[in-house]
Amino acid sequence: MKYWQYLIVLVSSVGMLGCFNQETAAEKATREGVLLLGNGNEPKALDPHLVSGVIESNLLRSLFEGLCIEHPSDDSQSLPGAAQSWTANEDFTQWTFSLQPDGRWSDGTPVTAHDFTFAYERMLHPDFPSGYADMLYAIKNAEEFHKGKCKDFGDVGVQALDDATLLVTLKAPVPYLPSLTKHFTWLPVPKHKVLEYGTQTEPYTAWTHEGNLVSNGPFQLKKWRQNHLIEVEKSATYWDREAVKLNGIRYYPIKNVNTETRMFLNGQLHVTYGLPPDFIPLALSDHPELIQQELYIGTRFVRANCQRPFTSNVKVRQALSLCIDRQSLIDNILQGGQQAAGSVTPPFGAYQPEGKTSFDPQRARELLAEAGYEGELPELEFLTTDSDVNRRMAEAMQGLWREHLGLRVRIIQREWKSYLKMRNELDFDLMDGAWIGDYLDPTTFLDLWKESNGNNNTGWGDARYEALLAEAELIEDPAQRYQKLLVAESYVMEQTPAIPVYHYNTNYFLSPSVQNWHPLLLNTHPYKFVELK
Repeated sequence: MKYWQYLIVLVSSVGMLGCFNQETAAEKATREGVLLLGNGNEPKALDPHLVSGVIESNLLRSLFEGLCIEHPSDDSQSLPGAAQSWTANEDFTQWTFSLQPDGRWSDGTPVTAHDFTFAYERMLHPDFPSGYADMLYAIKNAEEFHKGKCKDFGDVGVQALDDATLLVTLKAPVPYLPSLTKHFTWLPVPKHKVLEYGTQTEPYTAWTHEGNLVSNGPFQLKKWRQNHLIEVEKSATYWDREAVKLNGIRYYPIKNVNTETRMFLNGQLHVTYGLPPDFIPLALSDHPELIQQELYIGTRFVRANCQRPFTSNVKVRQALSLCIDRQSLIDNILQGGQQAAGSVTPPFGAYQPEGKTSFDPQRARELLAEAGYEGELPELEFLTTDSDVNRRMAEAMQGLWREHLGLRVRIIQREWKSYLKMRNELDFDLMDGAWIGDYLDPTTFLDLWKESNGNNNTGWGDARYEALLAEAELIEDPAQRYQKLLVAESYVMEQTPAIPVYHYNTNYFLSPSVQNWHPLLLNTHPYKFVELK
């Protein structure tokens, strides 16, 4: 039986169950005000300073709250979070945040500006293994402190003027700073709890374990069952608890999208993390009221290990890129309306990269010859996750490289944590990767390829590229700044440390019972405003 036929039978069986008035798990959870979410995989951690993925971000958004939070229907707006208000000086290099007078950690301890300075020092400390510290580099001397060039954190541009006032001084104008503070790297951590279970710079201590974790967001940790369930419940100490409609959220780390889809159709979930590509056309025709297809600021790409002999050659990387038939992959495997990518940054708003996709095997073979590779080629390893869709994409590219270049590529599949470990250790030749925008500015993608960026994971660095980004930092006129960033975009595309494949959109199931869940470019739905009816 074909997959789509199987799901038709399954949908029919679910309808028959309804005839007997048997309450589903999702219906029961709706009555109880508990949102049931598929979340893709088991999180690496619940420490905001040790993670870098969407899976972890989805969890942290319920538990913790930054200075500002997301608007439920407009990515460009920032709402009061841990800060009740903020002001900036004329050139946007100095920001003053006034904290909520009723801000509390879930154990009742007040949230203070000192929690923020403690968190930022921890995130930036050279002895702490954060892979995302560069998100704070906009702060004056933050990068210097992180790299050990500045020894005194007192010289870094964050200061608690008193318990309720945080002063942030930046190295250059950042008019969109409130948007940055919504990201999990800018979250506070409870100083008293972190130090109860270890030192400031000691990673993976017990402060984030069930029973120990305190948080300042609309929800608090209730239960964590590894590889089965993470459950959060409404916080009784949250400053704006009357506005929170949900009583709790259950996150299910479901790796297999087929399993997840069956669970949704069986009434076990309110929201899925994704959909099987083969099922998307059927869902669009038969379940348009359930499927959500939304623009999403993200790019899928293939990272090249620029420290390996073969893939260190720019002409080799360009040849690999020219052999990927992007539109064919989208039409035949993904089937979700994605856009073939000719740039690392997806086009949005006034930023429109001119990168064009090209499938040109003949030119690819010429480039390989120019690079000095003819005849016998080395075998490469392609790292990807244990997702079925990722495996199929990897196999398709494997076939294209074999057909057009005679290149042998061995696919290595690993579960999420092992995949991240191999990625961080550059233990691959090529690897399946992606980046989802952290805020609505091209630098959220372009900064990724700085040599010092903890999420670069290609071994590539280029002084000319970083000089272009540094020049753009100092340009106050938005149009002129974008022009400089477009030059940097063209340069990184030419150098190809990563090969863009497609720009994202989302394809997932959403139950009609979920209210105040709106399309967002960053897909960072604030649970505080979600309601079940």
